[in-house]
Order: sequence, then structure tokens, then C-alpha cells
Amino acid sequence: MQVSVEKTSELNRKMTVSIPHTVFEAKIETRLKTLAKEVKIDGFRPGKAPSHVVKRLYGERVLGEVTGDLIQTTYFEALQQQELVPAGQPHIHPSEVETGFEYIAEFEVYPEIALDGITQLTVTRPLAEVTEADVDNMILKLRQQKKTWQSVERASEAGDQITINFTGVAEGENFTNGKAENFKVEIGASQMIPGFEDQLLGLAAGGVKTFSLAFPENYNNQQLAGKTAEFEVEVLSVEAPILPEVDAEFIKAYGVEEADINSFRADVRNNMERELVQGLKSRLKNSVLDTLYDSVSVTLPNVLVDQELQNVLKPYAERAKQLKLKLEDLQLPVEAFENQARRRVALGLILGEIIRKNEITIDAGKVRSVIEDMAKSYEKPEDVVNWYYADKERLNDVQQMVLEDQAVDWIVGQSNIGEVTLSFSEVMEKQQIEA
Repeated sequence: MQVSVEKTSELNRKMTVSIPHTVFEAKIETRLKTLAKEVKIDGFRPGKAPSHVVKRLYGERVLGEVTGDLIQTTYFEALQQQELVPAGQPHIHPSEVETGFEYIAEFEVYPEIALDGITQLTVTRPLAEVTEADVDNMILKLRQQKKTWQSVERASEAGDQITINFTGVAEGENFTNGKAENFKVEIGASQMIPGFEDQLLGLAAGGVKTFSLAFPENYNNQQLAGKTAEFEVEVLSVEAPILPEVDAEFIKAYGVEEADINSFRADVRNNMERELVQGLKSRLKNSVLDTLYDSVSVTLPNVLVDQELQNVLKPYAERAKQLKLKLEDLQLPVEAFENQARRRVALGLILGEIIRKNEITIDAGKVRSVIEDMAKSYEKPEDVVNWYYADKERLNDVQQMVLEDQAVDWIVGQSNIGEVTLSFSEVMEKQQIEA
């Protein structure tokens, strides 16, 4: 076997593999002889058909099988010989030549990544704590989750629930199938398109209002996206929210056995502090990754970017399928998704190189700790822990996450650290946006 490699660009390689004629023909002959013993040919006893008859009937099939086998067995051997690591599947072009059999494999290789200056990065560490006011706000949110509604004889206000009938017309076409009836809207909950709920303020039962609004350009129904519609609303009722008292019944509903306000506040605070630890950790990690992405230059294999782009678009493709549409029909901002895919690939390669060069290995204790922490929110935590350890793929996902976190911790340990103080709500709001 002869192997030659041509560098066609920074990452693209064109590898030519040649198999001697004697080897190629010998494999074909061996395969034909084996086949002659296995196949049944009319007019001949099993295994007695002449070789030229077997070759005439099965020559093309054998040629394809031998070609495939040779490519499969020699491709990885050729890569090892040339010390090449492809970033994805190759494009292979086989051909017969006078000297035997030859094929060309075209592929991209992984880039070389220079980590110069990696120990001199500047990273911002966020700081925050849970205050009594934060606990008050969280308890208010918990009360709002269990609110009830009471009919009122007044004009609607922010936070009220208003029941309406309404019609919508865009470009002369009614898109509400006549009239949407008994439709409940909580004013300020952002259930409707921007501006719709504002138009419902100050309306009392029996009131009627007509107004025009434009649908957002990125609205999930492309037939309405960006269009201006005229709405006619008829108010059926207005209801004000009634928040429950923080009494023993309310407290027990959240799993606090000692149904007193002090125990409840302590439990709420503990949960918030756990969330804050994760939020601060995530914010620090994002700061590290942002700095890393901006500081380390890397040429990306197109094959990896294309694969990651498909992963990014997968939820949208599934959504389009549910709507019986093509992905293109959603008119997604592909450039933004491409940038996201490129960032993910770049950071994956950079972190991988940091892990390799610094011989960072998975800490089994940290893996166990992460799994146990994830299991805490379940009724039977030990069952959840066993569930992760019972499946290699599930466990591997956690291990890779922990290994990435260890690499981030290593970078933090080598970096210049600046600090910024945030409130609990700022940390958690930013956490939701980034998620």
C-alpha cells in the first residue's frame, strides 16, 4: 500500500491510497472462489460452476464488496501511517488504475491551537448574596403562583384577569376563525403579542374596543409575522387577583413540616442560596468562555460547524415538522445560529486542547457530587443516583460536563480575577437569558 497526502488548504487534506494490482486481483479471486461454493447456479451442481460463469454473474457484486473492504481496512491504516486525525467523515473517490486499485479520500483535520497567553486572561467573578428582601420577593412569587380570582365591578388594572371575546383581521382575512370566545388574559403576563395587553387596561365588563397592532417579525406563525392586524375586543368580565395568606396550610403545601413562618423563610432561603451558587458558577463560567473565545484564535473545520449547526437547529426542525412546515418556512435568522454553532465548536476545541495539554482528568468524586446534587430535588434521590450510574451514556454526559467545569476551574486559577457585585435577581435573570 502506498499513501500520499496533499495539503489543499489549512485544514483540508487529499489522501491518495494505492493498492498493488496483485493484491487487488488476489482478493477478487479469493472472494469469487468463496462465492462459487455458496451460490446455486442453474445447470451446475453446488460448487461446480466454472469460475468464468461465477465471474460473469457475480463479478460486479464482488468488485463492489472487495472495493469496500479494501477502503475500510486501509483507510484507518493510512491515517495512522500519516499521523492524521480527520475532523469528520471523508469524501472517498475510488478508481481502478493500471497498477491496481486506488482511491482518494478528502477530509478536514483538526486545527492546531496555540494557547499562548492562556495564563494571563482577565476574568470577571460575580458576587451576590440572598437578602431578606430577596426572600420576601420569592415568597410573594410563591403566593402569586397560588392566587385565585375574584370578579370586580370596575375597570381593569395591571395584574387583573380579563375575559374577552375578540376577532382579528390581517390584510382582509379573519385569522381567529370568526371569533375567539371566553378567552382569558392576565394583563401584564405577556401572554399576547406586545401591546395587546396594554390595550385591555381601563376596560370594564360590557366594554368594546377596536385597535391595531403589528405582529413581531419573528412571530411563530409566518403567515402573520410582521403584519398589522385590527382587533375588536368585547369584555365579558374583570377579575382581581387574591393572594393566599402565608398560613400553616400554605407552608405545608411547599413541603415544610414545621408550619411556622420562620421555618418556611429558612427553607426558602436555603433553596435560593442553592440556586444562587449555581447561578454564580454559571455566570463565572460564561465569563471564562467569553474571554477564552475572544482571546484564542482557531480555524474551524467546516464539517464540525455544519454538524453543530444541525444540533442547534434540531428543536426548530422538530417544531416545523409538528406544524407540517419545512424548516425554511420558519425564516429563522440562520446567521445568528451559525455564529452560535461556530462559538460552540471553537470553545469545544479550545477546552479540549487545554484538557489535553494540562493532563486534566475526570474527578470521580466531583462527578458523584454533581449527580447527588441533581438528585436532591427528587423524592427518592438514591434511585436517581443509581439511574445515572446504571447507564454508561448517561454517566458519560455528566463526566464530560464535570471535565469541562474542571478545565474552567483550571483557567480561573491561572487568570487575573476582577469582581462585580450583583443582586440575587440580576444573577438569576441573566441566568435565565443565557439558558
